[in-house]
Amino acid sequence: MATANNNLSVYDKTTIPNANKFRFGIVVSEWNATITEGLYKGAYETLIENGVLPNNIIRWNVPGSFELIYGCKKMQEQLVNAVIAIGSVIQGETKHFDFVCEAVSQGIKDLNVMNETPVIFCVLTDNNMQQAIDRSGGKHGNKGTEAAVAAIKMADLRRRS
Repeated sequence: MATANNNLSVYDKTTIPNANKFRFGIVVSEWNATITEGLYKGAYETLIENGVLPNNIIRWNVPGSFELIYGCKKMQEQLVNAVIAIGSVIQGETKHFDFVCEAVSQGIKDLNVMNETPVIFCVLTDNNMQQAIDRSGGKHGNKGTEAAVAAIKMADLRRRS
């Protein structure tokens, strides 16, 4: 596995654009809250560390990952520079996992194609709870941190284009 024993969330802060004038929306799934709260914490702290003012971060909760699509669509209307979609889907015994993962990834892709405000995909799709823990603040870092870095870079790209 490529992530074995690696924290993938380390980044060079000097390569991140100044984010102090940007506003961000974060839409967080309540399902698998232990995981999504860890992802939110990583995203929030990274935005703050890179100059985003706390009152320029809007958080909305939605019931599950499937609902992230609608939440992100409505968040795009809030005059934010980028949106981060945070969710966690863990493989179970049925095909539900496949349907939810496919729908959410396609829905967020569609929002990026149809609208001007970028939506960052921070939805973990793990085989088990341990993998989710490892990627939401555990030994492999925090995908929320990575999503926040991507959101800053995409907000800057949007500003420059």
